[in-house]
Amino acid sequence: MNKLEIVVASTRPGRIGPSVARWIESEAVTHGAFTDLEVVDLAEVNLPFMNEPHHPRLGRYTHQHTRDWSAKVAEADAFVFVMPEYNYGYNAELKNAIDYLHSEWQYKPLGIVSYGGVSAGTRAAQMIKQVVTTLKMTPAFEAVSIPFVQQFLDDDGQLVPNDVMTSSAKAMLDELVRLADALRPLRAPAGA
Repeated sequence: MNKLEIVVASTRPGRIGPSVARWIESEAVTHGAFTDLEVVDLAEVNLPFMNEPHHPRLGRYTHQHTRDWSAKVAEADAFVFVMPEYNYGYNAELKNAIDYLHSEWQYKPLGIVSYGGVSAGTRAAQMIKQVVTTLKMTPAFEAVSIPFVQQFLDDDGQLVPNDVMTSSAKAMLDELVRLADALRPLRAPAGA
């Protein structure tokens, strides 16, 4: 089974991340390679800023919210981060969610769907790669970058993609499937 978790990084009021995530989810359903899809909204996960006393690599979590987050991340085979760009970088809530855990992220591929103004969130996307590779995640080269994202929202706030966005999403999903399959043996328990 291939489980894809689409993580909505923005938590601020008025955000458009959920609309972008719903579109990526529909693209993943159409793609068909991931048999299990879930949109995980960091606003709903609602993690406090890091409050665990032990280093995440130890897996000695003292809070239920951390144990729940650990289980959610551990069950995924691949991720897509739907992320805005704030002041040339990614948002603090996404960094916090990543930093809560350690081994749960390892040997899993990451697709990035970034959005923003003229840069389409590409500066934030580049910055996050330094963080996730430290956790042994593999970011896909193929990505979706949405410039001036507001222009792609209809009157109901739903994302209406253009052909470039749709073809980019397919290429990213194709690569996530290949990477998830290639990395699966590395995620197997030692001695399995």
